[in-house]
Amino acid sequence: MFIVSMLAETNRHPFDLPEAESELVSGYNVEYSGMSFALFFLGEYSTMFFMSSLSTILFMGGSFIIPGITILFIEPFIFGFKTILFIFIFVWARAALPRYRYDQLMRLGWKVFCPVTLSIVIFLSSFLV
Repeated sequence: MFIVSMLAETNRHPFDLPEAESELVSGYNVEYSGMSFALFFLGEYSTMFFMSSLSTILFMGGSFIIPGITILFIEPFIFGFKTILFIFIFVWARAALPRYRYDQLMRLGWKVFCPVTLSIVIFLSSFLV
């Protein structure tokens, strides 16, 4: 669920909802050119890298191979490898999944993710209490 939400938050495929032709003519793709266009997309790709790094820290154990055991010189490479795995998920999703329509996206968010997430929170809180 977090990976799908990560794709939606970064406006990556399949959640980059298509725009109409009239909006594309006056949209951000026409407004920015040259270096400002490059900086705009650099910002989008940096959010992709940030979300991959955050996912690595939260769910993959950061730079540890085995929790509690540290190897000083190899830790940055392990963290980079795990981050590249999440970036691969971004690339793979763009190649493999079709785009959503607006109604499908709203149904996914409100009728699937919201009830499932709330039920998980209620179950875990009742289990812990």
